[in-house]
Amino acid sequence: MAKRKLSLSSRIFIYMIMLVVLASILIAGVTIYQYSEQSQDYHRLRLERKEAQLISSINYVLKETTWEVKTENLPLIFKDKIYEIANIHNVNFNLYDLKGDLVKMSKPNFENNTIETQLSIDILDKLNQSVSKRFVEKIKRFGEDYRSSYMIFTDNNAKPLGVLNVPYFDDDSLNYGELKTFLIRLSYAYIIMILVAIAFAYFVSKYITKSLQTIREKMKGTRLQKRNQKIELKGASLEVSALVESYNSMIDELEDSVKKLATSEREQAWREMAKQVAHEIKNPLTPMRLSVQSFQRKFDPQDPDIHKKVDEYTKTLIQQIDTMSSIASAFSDFAKMPAQKLEVLNVVEVVELSLDIFPVSDIKFISNESEIIANFDRSQLIRIITNLVKNAVQSIPEGRAPQISVHLFSDDTDVVIKVKDNGAGITKAIEDRIFEPKFTTKTSGMGLGLPMIKNMIDTYNGSITFSSIIDEGSQFTVRFPKYFQDEL
Repeated sequence: MAKRKLSLSSRIFIYMIMLVVLASILIAGVTIYQYSEQSQDYHRLRLERKEAQLISSINYVLKETTWEVKTENLPLIFKDKIYEIANIHNVNFNLYDLKGDLVKMSKPNFENNTIETQLSIDILDKLNQSVSKRFVEKIKRFGEDYRSSYMIFTDNNAKPLGVLNVPYFDDDSLNYGELKTFLIRLSYAYIIMILVAIAFAYFVSKYITKSLQTIREKMKGTRLQKRNQKIELKGASLEVSALVESYNSMIDELEDSVKKLATSEREQAWREMAKQVAHEIKNPLTPMRLSVQSFQRKFDPQDPDIHKKVDEYTKTLIQQIDTMSSIASAFSDFAKMPAQKLEVLNVVEVVELSLDIFPVSDIKFISNESEIIANFDRSQLIRIITNLVKNAVQSIPEGRAPQISVHLFSDDTDVVIKVKDNGAGITKAIEDRIFEPKFTTKTSGMGLGLPMIKNMIDTYNGSITFSSIIDEGSQFTVRFPKYFQDEL
């Protein structure tokens, strides 16, 4: 099954809708990505602010304590102060010594059973290797993103004392809620935008292809045999205007070619006609010349049979002259059809009259109507019937009984005449040449009969067709309108 191709307007429509949909998806993706990045930045900065606040409070406690500031005294220094700092900043945190052992935490053990009592060697290594002496661990815990920052804090002399640990959960519920609300509102806007885009794409595709549709219709109606109209489009795009100019230029060239072709065909036809006329006239001239030469040699005024010989010689010349006259008349009739003498006539009556010259036993006339009134030239109709029946008779092979029928009938608008024979038929090789001037399969005749009656029928806006079966016969069908109207 052949794959159906989409029209240009459909393609433009689909591409514009796809563009809007892809743009909507891209904007939604960028929005989600932007919210995610903003959320990450928010949590990172918030954790850094909490660390800075805690370090500031820790430094203040170390400055005001009466205990000697060293790692071993951290549990004593922050025995109660750790809870005070946690309450002030609303942040839970833990203190470890430099070996990673838990020193103090801001919540009791029964509330912090997930707190590590000993830092891993990996965390300690990363802390010591870090230039800023800070490390943030990101893990998943309870299905949520969890951060745990570790920072080495020092005394007033910048001597390392311990490790500050701040656990932090990335609570994105607020951001996700805002994102969900924003996406819902954005989806409404996208729906409206898609509906507008559908309408816009429809009208734009129709507008763009309107000019192309006009060009297509003009090209579809272009014919070699008629005068083609040029295309005039106003407001067309540059590309369409160039296409229109090319088409109009092609029409000009086509008209020139048609004129040249018609002139060439006419000249060729007249040359062929002249050759045929010369050939046909030469045929009777030869016996005439021979007769004159023979008479010239044998002429004897004293011959007692001189009058008889002159009479025979005269009859021969008259016969050849009549042949030449017949040839001239046939070519004259073909070259220039007689003027039409239209009259209202009964076609049934005229056809019956035309068949009177043929043997009754050979022709079978069939008509279910006693009267078919039509507007036609009587003499031309007789010539059409006579020629077709004569051809049918001549197509019967020797030794075969003729069976020729002439069937006449009519419909609402046309008269139809069918002439059928049981002759030798028409071979496929010559079917295309049947109506060609001077073409004939007979040993006599000039091949102008069928072309001549075809010209008559064409003049009446009618048609002549045929069908044939080899060695079974042929049928010619003539159809012409009952009431002829000349085309202006």
